Amino acid sequence: MNENVFAAGSPVISLNQQPAAEGRDDAVPSSAAEAIAPSAEDSVHDVAIIGSGPAGYTAAIYTARANLKPIVFASSVAAGGDLMTTTEVENFPGFVDGIQGPELMSTMQQQAERFGADIRYEDVESVELAGELKRITVADGSVHWAKAVIVSTGSEYRKLGLEDEARLSGHGVSWCATCDGFFFKEKPIAVVGGGDSALEEALFLTTFASSVTIIHRRDSMRASEIMQRRALEHPKITFVWDSEVVGIEGAAQTEALQVRNVKSGLTQRLEVSGLFVAIGSDPRTELVKDQLELTAEGTIAVQGRSSKTSLPGVFAAGDVIDPTYRQAITAAVDQVVAFAADVHQGRVAPARGGLFTDVLIVGIGGSALGAQLAASALGQVGDPLAVHF
Repeated sequence: MNENVFAAGSPVISLNQQPAAEGRDDAVPSSAAEAIAPSAEDSVHDVAIIGSGPAGYTAAIYTARANLKPIVFASSVAAGGDLMTTTEVENFPGFVDGIQGPELMSTMQQQAERFGADIRYEDVESVELAGELKRITVADGSVHWAKAVIVSTGSEYRKLGLEDEARLSGHGVSWCATCDGFFFKEKPIAVVGGGDSALEEALFLTTFASSVTIIHRRDSMRASEIMQRRALEHPKITFVWDSEVVGIEGAAQTEALQVRNVKSGLTQRLEVSGLFVAIGSDPRTELVKDQLELTAEGTIAVQGRSSKTSLPGVFAAGDVIDPTYRQAITAAVDQVVAFAADVHQGRVAPARGGLFTDVLIVGIGGSALGAQLAASALGQVGDPLAVHF
């Protein structure tokens, strides 16, 4: 094998970040670099991953196989992400009979740990991302340093704030029609919301449900005209206007809703087997919103469809950059296509001798994004690498 080509999991890979070139936009002022520096006794990690879930664990798997010894801050209370509150997952490739959300996340975590990823159930309190080395402070006050950081903090669906909402999550209450709609075949369900996302959810759910009731707190929708027309004309969809859900009934499963008219104050009981909340989601960007460029939707801005953020050595993946799909599989694979396009269009320069690109990923699969992230991180150093699957 050529010395410039490493199979995934090669034991010798460097991640020493090159100094920013003078005059470049990503150059870090010397004062900033000097202000953020580890002490002699501090250890410096090659890669730190903030957040778990499909994107975080996939990144951990691939960076660990590349011998980068990633440290993963998975959170003390939300390790595994939103899939930890999902019941059966049937649309993640590789599981013929489906798999429980928590089991899928546990399996991905174990796979990452098998290759040496250091999973920490700790909450990151603050980060300092400017400069060659990144400073990460966790809840107990301890400080970690890393040459590259991958942010995979995900997003959080907006909740109704009802007492039984969390209790019945996964038992009739859901925030994802694509994930859970299949389980409501020939059953009455309700959707809360009035935007495009709510109507898209409702229209999708008509494939399974016996009826879909859209509950909206106003007398008009903010959704696009074409989406409104489709919903209003659909025989399975009815509307409850000027109303809000104020209660969810059910012991082990959702059985009915308490719906109050915001104008009259009258409350009615609506019998449903499922409630889909589609009032938006918020990317978890609190840690980095003052340091990384964000999009108009509030997600972390990346360069094209890559994982590179506005700061060198900082990458992002999963729902925190994706305001649209928010699927486990897209969190794991969506950016490998973009990197292949970079190679195809010649945006990745040849390595020494012109035989290899700086980073080449060959292959597809359920965890390709992790390889893309690892390769992007490795791309900071200029050492050529080809990962083959």
